[in-house]
Amino acid sequence: MSLFDTRVPAVLLRTDRNPFHHGTLGAVRSLGRAGVDVHVVADCAHSPVRASRYVTGLHTPPPPGASTEEIAAALRRVAARIARPAVLIAMDDACAVAVSRARAELAPAFLLPDQPGSLPERVADKAELAGVCASLGVPHPETLVPDGPAEAARAAWRLGLPVVAKWSRPWLVPPGGGLRSTVLVRSAREAGELYRRAEEAGSRLLLQAFLPPGPDRDWFFHGYADRTGAVRAGGPGRKTRARPRGAGLTAVGRWSPNPQVQALAERVTGQLGYRGVFDLDFRRCGATGGYHLLDFNPRPGAQFRLFTDSAGLDVVRALHLDLTHRALPDGVARPGRTFVVENYAPLSALRPAPDGRELAWHAPDDRAPGRALWSLWGRHVAGRLLDRARRRRGRPAAGAPARARVVRQAGAPPADRADPAGRAGLPDRPDDDRAGSH
Repeated sequence: MSLFDTRVPAVLLRTDRNPFHHGTLGAVRSLGRAGVDVHVVADCAHSPVRASRYVTGLHTPPPPGASTEEIAAALRRVAARIARPAVLIAMDDACAVAVSRARAELAPAFLLPDQPGSLPERVADKAELAGVCASLGVPHPETLVPDGPAEAARAAWRLGLPVVAKWSRPWLVPPGGGLRSTVLVRSAREAGELYRRAEEAGSRLLLQAFLPPGPDRDWFFHGYADRTGAVRAGGPGRKTRARPRGAGLTAVGRWSPNPQVQALAERVTGQLGYRGVFDLDFRRCGATGGYHLLDFNPRPGAQFRLFTDSAGLDVVRALHLDLTHRALPDGVARPGRTFVVENYAPLSALRPAPDGRELAWHAPDDRAPGRALWSLWGRHVAGRLLDRARRRRGRPAAGAPARARVVRQAGAPPADRADPAGRAGLPDRPDDDRAGSH
């Protein structure tokens, strides 16, 4: 008899248009292999995900710029087609926020964790997260939220250049305007100029002390907080290679025991009363050795399959089992296991992995997505190279202000359009650097 209640399907929701979101494929395979019907509400027209043998149904996602009400309406249409309760899994921050807002409306048709109030929205907002960490006494880089260009310049000097500049709700950054969710700024003037684009960005600008990257400094923790608040499945991992280098999404990760990171993750989720899947990012300070919480993502991280224990349990399976009132199996952790995203780290995918390895795209029981990846990726890279060549031809003259260097991509799309003061809002740019997430 299956551990899973296979009468209950799963619905994966993602509104960004990144065709290379390997976390979606990971969730499809994880639940599909367990015998669960998996429905995907995402733009998969040009994605390897659609080729997976484990996809039961593909459904049209809400349009770019959709409001919470439009997202809820799209989910109601999916629920009517499925015609039975389903476990709903938001695969990006914007969807997690929208589902949290519409929980009362969606709950009859979808099984969801009993989450306190607007908690997903609070932790996904970068400015709010700084306040949450302060209230919990959890280490977090010093963060200032300026209220004007001049104050932004002063804040940059106070924190010590260079500083990290973030938009508090990265899923609201509009496409095509040249804004990035997070950049490293090297002058007070750059900080002031960036603040002037707050209305365009749709949320508040915050400035944060820069913790330099380095060997053994970037860590993450994936977990599932069950109905009692206990953290099940998942574990701590070390980012051994990132894209872009030194920041950004995990290209290669390793399951590495770390009691300090584990204790911090359990403390944060426990004190907040968080329920559901979560993905936390930490950076170790080179000066103090302390671990600082950088991001709290209220949904599965793209590399969640790294943490598959000896019983086959991962955070997505834990969610389905718990919400259908099934017992979670007691497995043993598998430290040393690695996760490789082949299109970002192809050589790492070929190296020996004595402790076990999971590839993002290639799988012996589901070969079609891996085959589809390379032709799509080749066209994608060729397009990026052409765009870069065009930009070089239009390069600004000598003496023009230098653009801030991107050090991190994050986020995803909708909620409801926000004003610069940080109220709810919409949309985001589909971008493989950003939407793939940690």
